[in-house]
Amino acid sequence: MILDIFFPNRCLGCNRIIDSYLLVCNLCFEQIHFTHYNYFNDNFIKEKCKLLFPVQNTYALMQFSQENLSRKIIHDLKYKSREKIGKTLADWTTERLDFKNEKPDLFVSVPLHSKKLKERGYNQLHLFTETLSEFYKTPFDHELIKRNHYSKAQALKDKQHRLETKNTFSLTKNISGKHILLIDDVFTTGNTLASIAWEILKTGDNKVSVLIMAIDV
Repeated sequence: MILDIFFPNRCLGCNRIIDSYLLVCNLCFEQIHFTHYNYFNDNFIKEKCKLLFPVQNTYALMQFSQENLSRKIIHDLKYKSREKIGKTLADWTTERLDFKNEKPDLFVSVPLHSKKLKERGYNQLHLFTETLSEFYKTPFDHELIKRNHYSKAQALKDKQHRLETKNTFSLTKNISGKHILLIDDVFTTGNTLASIAWEILKTGDNKVSVLIMAIDV
């Protein structure tokens, strides 16, 4: 391809030229801090979530710490128009996450406000969610949760503002008797997930599990 000659794909870690379908080279891949969580066992996310809302199971793909490669991957996904990174992260997830015989009924990602979606041009979670949906043969719903208020990026908020999530989300339809897998990019305080979870849990006999691209440690 001509584009590959003039604009070769480069590793997000070391900037060396790599195949067009890759995200990082083999050497940098070894530097990514995968969590190795078991979806069904207790882990750091489950402990945090249980303090905020009833949760069934939890999983995080990577650790997200200062100056590590996982942080750069998520940053490029969200802020540098590299939506396709979501597919790679989903592929990495499917290699590691086994729902066994307890698959959720529905995959639901954290929504952007319509204004933020227009600014960014895409929701960084949609391709990730859709790729998982196809692999696990489980439906997704991008419209179930509505974000009611526009706000600046979570990474730019101070701690107090991050806690102000009351009435931020609402359901667009009634659901009952469903096990919902909530999907987000980075777990920090857990308050965003809690706000959504309580909206789901207060309507019908629903259950909530959580899947995160990366956990801030």
